[in-house]
Amino acid sequence: QVQLVESGGGLVQAGGSLRLSCAASGSIFSINAWGWYRQAPGKQRELVATITDANTPNYADSVKGRFTISRDNAKNTVYLQMNSLKPDDTAAYYCNARRVVLRNIVINEYWGQGTQVTVSS
Repeated sequence: QVQLVESGGGLVQAGGSLRLSCAASGSIFSINAWGWYRQAPGKQRELVATITDANTPNYADSVKGRFTISRDNAKNTVYLQMNSLKPDDTAAYYCNARRVVLRNIVINEYWGQGTQVTVSS
């Protein structure tokens, strides 16, 4: 069992920055992939960024060059640094942790409760 707690959301003007944190606890030794997703009202949850055990990041095209995902293993925490924020970035942001085998088969997956990011124009 893995527990994830997000923090760092808030209200910011367009062009501003926020850093989201995802603190993990429990059986995190089983996790080999981490990610951030977001969901705006009336829309489906979408991938924002992922990072593997090898620290290889991947980003949605809409945030590439503006967002950075990183890990601090000593603190069991995953971060999402968000710069040059736009009103379209407004959403609830969720931390995701999973164990993947055979390259693409998810055998365990966990979600945090989310943190709200609101970007005003």
